[in-house]
Parts: sequence; structure tokens; C-alpha cells
Amino acid sequence: MPFIVNTAGEREEMLRAIGVSSFDDLIADIPEEIRLKKALDLFPASDEPEVRKLLEWLASANRSTADYVSYLGGGAYDHFIPVAIKTIVSRSEFYTAYTPYQAEVSQGTLQAIYEYQSLICRLYEMDVANASMYDGATALAEAVLMAMNVTGRSQVVVAGKLHPFNSSVLKTYLEAAGHNAVIQNILEDGIGSIAALKELVGDTVAAVVVQQPNFYGSLEEVEAIGAIAHANGALFVVSADPLSLGLLAAPGSYGADIAVGEGQPLGSSQSFGGPYLGIFTVKQQLVRKIPGRLVGMTKDRDGEDGFILTLQTREQHIRREKATSNICSNQALNALQAAVYLSLLGKQGLQHVAAQSAQRAHYLAGKIAALPGFSLKYKSPFFREFVVDTPIPATAVIEQMLEHKVFAGYDLAAHGETGLLVAVTEKRTRQELDSFAEKLATLTANL
Repeated sequence: MPFIVNTAGEREEMLRAIGVSSFDDLIADIPEEIRLKKALDLFPASDEPEVRKLLEWLASANRSTADYVSYLGGGAYDHFIPVAIKTIVSRSEFYTAYTPYQAEVSQGTLQAIYEYQSLICRLYEMDVANASMYDGATALAEAVLMAMNVTGRSQVVVAGKLHPFNSSVLKTYLEAAGHNAVIQNILEDGIGSIAALKELVGDTVAAVVVQQPNFYGSLEEVEAIGAIAHANGALFVVSADPLSLGLLAAPGSYGADIAVGEGQPLGSSQSFGGPYLGIFTVKQQLVRKIPGRLVGMTKDRDGEDGFILTLQTREQHIRREKATSNICSNQALNALQAAVYLSLLGKQGLQHVAAQSAQRAHYLAGKIAALPGFSLKYKSPFFREFVVDTPIPATAVIEQMLEHKVFAGYDLAAHGETGLLVAVTEKRTRQELDSFAEKLATLTANL
């Protein structure tokens, strides 16, 4: 808890430097009707030891994945994070660096970003990756805007089940850009209907979007979806879980034009929902339309390798009407975490984590499906996440499992659906999986 001096004299000095005479003058542009008209409801003033005790007491009410066994997923996953990652990214030269405009003093940061880009390209089997976006949702929205810019078309079709939060961000982006044309595909057994998709995709569609695995954890028929997109002149946009690519085919291998993803599973903690990492990759022919910043490698006058920011398509660097995006930054620290994670694990390590997650998820799914009153909602193949129909409301399951120090999963009632979304990572042991199934069985014993 830092100690920040803020005396009345210092406040007056700051106001004078700003050019106003009072705090009320400083906030003059804020409408009166939304200003707080009463004092903040704070605890009584106290000394530092008492304040520390109070804050520690409040913090002790939190329960994390360090305290409970977690089956939470839905976009943020409890994967193991090697301690070396925090040690490396906490170095001051990485932790305090911001925008590497001056290449001559930013070679370390630029090289780290370049290495991240290279690793992501190999992982996704795509030609070019940018330095990262804010998160997976904004990466997807930027991909669709890019597709509209490239094709000159105004519609987007979502094939299969997209994460509701990503869908919401996408709609917000499109509405802000003057578009309101998201068409959702019909679902069959938790994945998109190929027959219905064929009817939806025409010559006004800029992009066909698919999430792999989808929000339910199920695997979409990505090759068929891509073929439909390309047959109608649309770009094929894939939002792929990067960790799943240790086991599943990479987007580039089945024809993705733009492949994005949420990079949180690659070494970033769940952290109450962020900051996370937006992955963004394209095929070579689209490189001059890619949003955000891109680091390239060149040679200096002595013939040594050097790193620079290149292909700047954002409005900070070129005329606004020619800019492909107003994205002005990237998640450099999270990108560094991803690069370190992938470097530490290597190809075989990533395959092992993905395979262990999938195997343990299928083991638990089998155990739960055998319980009276429980069943898997969908029969479609899945990776590490699946939806369970429960004999009592999912909310009640979650609440009762908290008594056993278990985060049982994600309640789909938040999105107007029924079911419990359960995620399993390589961290879950056989004993934990068996114990979870046994505890679920006790819920139906008294019915």
C-alpha cells in the first residue's frame, strides 16, 4: 500500500498548474445531475495499523483457485503457470517499458515482441501476427472490421456458438462503425448447422466467424465452415483457443484468412478477468490491413540484427481516413508471458498440457454422465470443457459445492440458458476429479 503525499497546499499547486482555481472548476464539464451530492460512506478515520487490519480482513473474504479446486472456464482457465514466468516478466526493463517508439533504446522490448509474434505464427500456422490486441474479444471485433474493410461488404455470419461476451463486443464495434448486421447460425447438438450456414452466407457477407472450441467447449466443423465462406467470397475468421492447438489442427491448416484468440491460457493468471491478451494473425496477402502494431527484424549499418516497429496502419501514424484501426497499444507484458510460457514448454510440453486437459475432461465427463439425474447436454466432441444438465438448478450446484471448497463451473443461466459449463485443466488430479463426481452424487441422494 503506497504512501502518497497529498496536502492541501499541493492540491492548490496542481490546480494552478492546470489553470483552474478550485476542484469544482476542474469538474465543471461533469453534469450536476450525475455528481455525488453527499459524502462518501467510508469507515471512520483510523491509524495505519488498524487500516491494514481492515484491508486484510476484507481481502480474506476472497476465495481464489489457490484455496478452492476450480472447474471454472468460459474463457478464463486455471492452467499451471511456471514460476519462471513471473520472475522474467517482473524484471524492470520489461515491467516498466511502455511504447517502444525509439528503436535504439528499445531493442529488448522489440525483440521480445518479435519472438512472441514468431511463436504465435508457428502455433496458429499463419503468416503474420501483430504485437497483440487488448483481449480476445477486441481481437475478434477488429478481425471482422478488417474483413469488411478488405471485402467492401457489410454483413458477418457467426457459425456456431460464439462466447456471449465476444458476441456483445462484436455488436458494439459494428454499431459504432455504422453496421448492425450479425447473423447467428442455427445450432444442432451444441455446434453450428452446416445446412443452415449455407443458406445464410451470400455475396453480401464479409466474414464467416467461428470459435474453436466454441463457448460450450464443443468442436465446430471448421473445414466445412471455411469452405462455405470461401465459396461465397467471404473471409474465414477463426477465434481459436491457443492452448487447444497443442492437440487440435491450427487455423492456418484449414484455410483461415484471419485467426485470433484469447491468450490468457498461455501463462497469464485469471486475475478477476484481466488484463488478458488478444492474439491476432493473418495470411500474408492481408498484412497491410492488419490493425495494431507490428515488430519487424532488419539489419543495422554494421550488419547486425535489429528490431523496429513497421507497417504502422493505425491513425497515430498515418492519416485517419487510411487507418485500418484506432487500436493504439498492445498487451506487451501479457504477450511476453505468452512467449516465455511457449518457450518453457516447447512443442512437446504444449502438446502434453493440451492432451492432459482433454483426457481429464473426458474422464470427468464420463463420471458425471453416469450419476443419477446428471447428463451431458451435447454429444458433439469437445476439448476440455463441456455442458452438464443437472437435476437441480446449476446455481444450487455451484452454491453447495462452495461448501466443499470447489468452484463447480459456470452457470449458463447468466445467458438465458440451462446447464453447468465445466472446464478441466491439466492441474486437476484423478483424486480431485473422483471427489468432485462423488460430491455431485450426494446432491441427488436426498431428492
